Amino acid sequence: MAREIRPGHDARGHRYCLVAARFNEAYVQRLVAAALEVLRSRGAGEEDLEVWWVPGSFELPLGCRWAAATGRFDAVLAFGVLIRGETEHFRLVAEASSQGLSQVALETGVPVLNGVLAAQHSDQAAERTGGTLGNRGAEVALAAVQMADLRRRAGTA
Repeated sequence: MAREIRPGHDARGHRYCLVAARFNEAYVQRLVAAALEVLRSRGAGEEDLEVWWVPGSFELPLGCRWAAATGRFDAVLAFGVLIRGETEHFRLVAEASSQGLSQVALETGVPVLNGVLAAQHSDQAAERTGGTLGNRGAEVALAAVQMADLRRRAGTA
C-alpha cells in the first residue's frame, strides 16, 4: 500500500504573510479579515501573522516575492479584487498577477496562495467576499494552512 501524506488543518507553529492590494480595498479588507479569522481559529498567534499592503493586484507578485525571500513565512497569501470596467484591463492584470504568483511559489518553494478575484461587476465581488457565496479569503487561508503543513511534512521547510 502506498504511503499517503495528507496535510493537516493546524496553523500552530507556522507563520503567514498576507499581501493585500489597496485597489478596491473595501472588498480586499473583507478577504483579509476572513483569512485572519481562519488562521487564528486554526491556532495561529498574532506574532505569526503579518499583513503587507501593496498598491494593486499587479504589485502582488513582487510583494509576495519579498515576503517569501525573508525566509520568515511558511506560506504567503495574496489578496486582490479586480472588477471589470469598460475595457479588458482587469483581465490583463488578473492574468499577470496569477502568473506572477505561481512563478514566485515555484521559484522560492514557499506556498503562495492566490486570493485574487476577477469579478464581472461589484455585486459578484460582494457575493464572494462575504456574501451568499462565502468568502474566498477564508478558503485561501485554509489552503495556506494545509500547504504550510504539507511543506513541513515534506521536509522542504
